[in-house]
Amino acid sequence: MNVLVKRLNLWEAMGMSISVICPTVTAAFNVTLVVQAAGAAAPLAFAIGTVAMLLVAVSFLFFTQKVAHAGAAYAYITHTFGKRAGFVAGWSLLLTYVGFATGQAALVGSFTAAALKGFSIDIGPAWIAVGACAIVLAWWLAFRDMRLAGRLMLALEVAAVTGILVLCVRILSEVRPGLAATAASFRPSPDFGGWSGLGFGMVFCILSFGGFEGAATLGEETRDPKRAIPMALFFSVIGSGVFFVFVAYCELVGFGPAGGTAALGKSAAPLNDLALRYASPGLAIALDAAAALSCFSGLLGPLSAAARVAFALGRGGLAPALSVVHRVHGTPVTAVALATLLIGVPFVLWAPLAGAGNYYSYTATIGTLLLILVYVSVGLAATLESWRVRRPMWATVCVLGALMLSWVLYRNIYPIPEFPNNLWPYVAVAWVMSAWIVMKWRPAVIRAPLVDTA
Repeated sequence: MNVLVKRLNLWEAMGMSISVICPTVTAAFNVTLVVQAAGAAAPLAFAIGTVAMLLVAVSFLFFTQKVAHAGAAYAYITHTFGKRAGFVAGWSLLLTYVGFATGQAALVGSFTAAALKGFSIDIGPAWIAVGACAIVLAWWLAFRDMRLAGRLMLALEVAAVTGILVLCVRILSEVRPGLAATAASFRPSPDFGGWSGLGFGMVFCILSFGGFEGAATLGEETRDPKRAIPMALFFSVIGSGVFFVFVAYCELVGFGPAGGTAALGKSAAPLNDLALRYASPGLAIALDAAAALSCFSGLLGPLSAAARVAFALGRGGLAPALSVVHRVHGTPVTAVALATLLIGVPFVLWAPLAGAGNYYSYTATIGTLLLILVYVSVGLAATLESWRVRRPMWATVCVLGALMLSWVLYRNIYPIPEFPNNLWPYVAVAWVMSAWIVMKWRPAVIRAPLVDTA
């Protein structure tokens, strides 16, 4: 049996996209990465990132209205540029989701440890065990019931985002920032290289949105996918973008103008620091616990998406065993197991050496660089298809999205980042090149027909 069961609705599909985006992690971690690169202009970087991702989303909307496929971008690019290009895209997307998921597993352990410290409980290196248990639980949910998983992911994110917004309101009501502070957040900072700093910071903005297309991997399992999937993608990007800009601004305001930017960039737990300053230790503990639960959602979503991509690649000639669907649960059981293995092995071997924060940053950056390549390719494919059906406005918007992300990619290769961030582009290139080795080893991936589920 290699046919996925249609049983998901709009909200469960949206739960997938929101969980892969994982807005809470951006508020709790990614904002500091953007501040390190762009300074006080972090809200501007997120605003530009929102526009860029909306343009990219148009390319996905174009295809999701025509194609419902577990491989998502793999199917879209194959449809336009052929099986070779499509396989490279699917192969890249697989590592993207694996990188996101394994990094989130580390943050589950880290935030759990932080929450327990609020009760004077120090678990030390046992955060690794917490992350490993989270991976096992995520495997069970992804294997057992995607409906339950989708609802759980959405509920966890809504709860965590609500807590963060409560803190933001407390900050604004106490600080009451003026026009000067607001204006500084929406112009390039000369202290951080101006537009160059914005360009480098944009990779972390794209990382924050990365995976918005996750709902598209559920195209074969969603009822009325040509309506539900585009809506899930669009509202996920819009809602997340507004949240990112607002939270980045509030965090900058909360740390204050006098050295606040530097302090925020160095903070290992900005939400915790702000909760202690503007609210109470109880809220700080609650936010750490909410962040841990949200990161679990951020693990479950990419794991499920990676499994769907592996399922599509397996069905497309990589390995027939990956296309096996459980007769009772209707999930790609072998692909889920493979995705779990790919997530768990590097976590156990690398995360203890790098530390939770660095491990997440490294693996998510590798995944984001590959994802940018996939997004650019989808944008070019949508541009070409739009011209073929005489829709010039769609073609213009799609090519603009591809151009904006090409600029972001360039800014993360030149100037050359400091070690070890200068290594990750080489890792991404090596993974892309490995796709050609796989095609030589398994020529069926370029001969097998693409399954049409439209």
